[in-house]
Amino acid sequence: MGWRENNCEGGRLMKWKKKGLIYQPPKDNSWRDNSALTPTAFLLDENIIRVYASFRDTQGIGRIGYVDVDANNPNNIIKISDKPVLDIGKDGMFDDNGVILGDIIRVDNKIYMYYVGFQLVKKSKFLAYSGLAISEDNGETFKRYKNTPIMDREDEALYIRAIHSVIFEDNKFKFWYATGSGWENINGVDYPQYDINYIESDDGIHFKENGIKCIENDKNNLEYRIGRPRTYKKNNSYIMNFTYGTTDGRYIAGQAISSDGLNWDRDDKNLGIELSKEGWDSIHLSYPSIVHTKYKTYMFYNGNNMGQDGFGYAELIEGINDNN
Repeated sequence: MGWRENNCEGGRLMKWKKKGLIYQPPKDNSWRDNSALTPTAFLLDENIIRVYASFRDTQGIGRIGYVDVDANNPNNIIKISDKPVLDIGKDGMFDDNGVILGDIIRVDNKIYMYYVGFQLVKKSKFLAYSGLAISEDNGETFKRYKNTPIMDREDEALYIRAIHSVIFEDNKFKFWYATGSGWENINGVDYPQYDINYIESDDGIHFKENGIKCIENDKNNLEYRIGRPRTYKKNNSYIMNFTYGTTDGRYIAGQAISSDGLNWDRDDKNLGIELSKEGWDSIHLSYPSIVHTKYKTYMFYNGNNMGQDGFGYAELIEGINDNN
């Protein structure tokens, strides 16, 4: 089996140096026109970081592609996918109105891509469940494992059940995912309510019915959604990066620390990255994805308006260090 390399050390203050915007949507009426959402860093080899993302067209429909960057200098773009590695699903399927990336993990000589599919329905704003696509050419193309979700609705999550992080450990796959069963109306517009659960699988494909609640919204902070968990491990500590949304308009990254991956303590103050005073990440800072290379450790993330300005990165200057 394979696993995503985990390189975090719980309970320590991290400090990140922002390095700027890397990729901006072309605004050319193509499948990549509008935005690049949920950038997810994957070490293709020791010299190339492949940043998978959901590229949205003029209608806001997402398809998954990638931007390859130099692991020694991520400002250097090596290649941009000229077509989606995963397109929308067949008409009537759970993913016929867009897909976003959940997580990527090597399994033997294949790469598993967990993704979230969106479907529009009459009596709810949308539905979002989790699918699996598999690559046998080192992540250049992916084929759906099946046309239906591997993680569908359950009583714990009626509208949203979205895988966003997986680790292979102790001979099993460990998943952290968003669960949503309601909507928050803000100024006449419905926004999804969700929080974070945990579940295990022997094969990375089949699950028991319901998972375990990990992190709930902090109502004292006006939160109504907390999701996009990205979980890492080093030694005996787990660290989770996530993004929370509030009724007063904040959409910000946070983090939590755990000794077992189930019971978590919020530790937002030690994430070590904040909104800029101006520019592309001065309003929102979301969907952090950390990758460790032989050169440095980086965080890729979205800024304002959920990827409409593209994505950028930061370099770790204090905290997580695989050589510690």
